[in-house]
Amino acid sequence: MTAAMSMPAALSMHIESIKGQNCVSLDSFLYSTTMAPSSSTLLEPKLAALAGKCNDPIECSVHTLPKPLMREFRHVFGEKYQQDAMQEDGDNGTELLAIPTNQQAQEDLVAVGEEIEFEKDRLLNVFLDFGKEICDRIRAMGYWADYIDPCSGLPMITRECNKVYSEVDGMECLLNYRAYNAGFCKVLTHPKWGTSVYPATIFCCAPRDKVIGLVKEYQFSS
Repeated sequence: MTAAMSMPAALSMHIESIKGQNCVSLDSFLYSTTMAPSSSTLLEPKLAALAGKCNDPIECSVHTLPKPLMREFRHVFGEKYQQDAMQEDGDNGTELLAIPTNQQAQEDLVAVGEEIEFEKDRLLNVFLDFGKEICDRIRAMGYWADYIDPCSGLPMITRECNKVYSEVDGMECLLNYRAYNAGFCKVLTHPKWGTSVYPATIFCCAPRDKVIGLVKEYQFSS
């Protein structure tokens, strides 16, 4: 594994030194430099959190679906669900959007062990709470939304689907994050966190301005 695939020790120690400070300080440090946004980006990646859960930050952004991801969406949800989403929402400026999320893990998730599985469970629960709240709010506005179970790769709300979504491929497409092959698996690398990253995605069909405004409510101020 190259040095670029893991967080430098100095960076890790600096993050530890500012833990316990407010969310804004941590967010400003981590995002003092950013990657160039992809062409699909409507709202750039930034740390966010549910109310009262500042200690469980989650990076999120808003994107249109490029052609490769549109094919993946159709593979997972089927043409029927794409059509249902469009018909349900009408033609009021709605479009299919993706909200990719990433969490910084406290462990290198490429490793194995009981502590790794415990950390994955913690990150899973953080995302499930976040994904459910975002989708509930979008659906309450009368629009379609669903989120992917990171464990199975299957949609959480559209239960009839049985095709698996690839989070790694999605992050490569939407965020230009890199991945490498490790045996039969592809491993995602975050530009700041290396392989200590937990990806998961929300999809919706809604007006972009409403979705951007909603996500901004959860993002930390600069």
